[in-house]
Amino acid sequence: MDTDARERTHSSTATAPAIEVHGLSKWFQSDGGTLMVLQDIELKVRPRSILAILGASGCGKSTLLNIISGILKPSRGHVTFGGVPSDRFTDWRSISYMFQDDRLLPWRTALANVEFALEAGDMPRRERLERARDALQLVDLSEFEDAFPYQLSGGMRSRVALARSLVTEPTTLLMDEPFSRLDAQTRSLMHAELLRIYGMKHMTVVFVTHDVEEATVLADEIAVMSPRPGRVREIVPIDLPRPRDPTRPEVTAYIQRLRALI
Repeated sequence: MDTDARERTHSSTATAPAIEVHGLSKWFQSDGGTLMVLQDIELKVRPRSILAILGASGCGKSTLLNIISGILKPSRGHVTFGGVPSDRFTDWRSISYMFQDDRLLPWRTALANVEFALEAGDMPRRERLERARDALQLVDLSEFEDAFPYQLSGGMRSRVALARSLVTEPTTLLMDEPFSRLDAQTRSLMHAELLRIYGMKHMTVVFVTHDVEEATVLADEIAVMSPRPGRVREIVPIDLPRPRDPTRPEVTAYIQRLRALI
């Protein structure tokens, strides 16, 4: 296990999980009856670690992330942040969400799109712009702050969306398949970009994916979901140093194991 992984493991034994999901179920009522989407989910996310929620389409993994984020409420069970139940948790600005599509506003420049994440508060505009520029610099897009979304490639748009997610300086980043619409080469570059920023910021990251290779390359632990109703079938720790080359035998062994579990 690499040094960073050992440090994260040691620190997690002395502190509460960054996120904990207890006995969580989610169902929806319709004219056709009750649709059970998630059932009896138990999950712990260690502070400053990367957890992947892996599963096939329709298993409820995005629904689980939306419940963690507070977008949806569970039908049963609850979520805690650092031991605080979500219904008493107040520091929601410490949690940021990166969606599957970039959701950039087409009439705003890259800089203005990043600044948008700060506009809900009372921060002076000069400070908002300074922080937005810092976030664009973090993702190596300082030269494109005046570009509009249509002028940017898919990978660049994803980096703007990532900068917007980071500009609030979150301690937890939630990501719902944010790179799934990119081509393989650009997706690999975004993986490296995410790990570089994670190494600098040491946030807690939870991301949803159906891509086994992506989960193996990025995550410290992988929560493998069963088909609907979604349950956590197994938590698989990835005890390999980063960066991880998916063609290496030790990485391939994890990929094969995970594919067998889905």
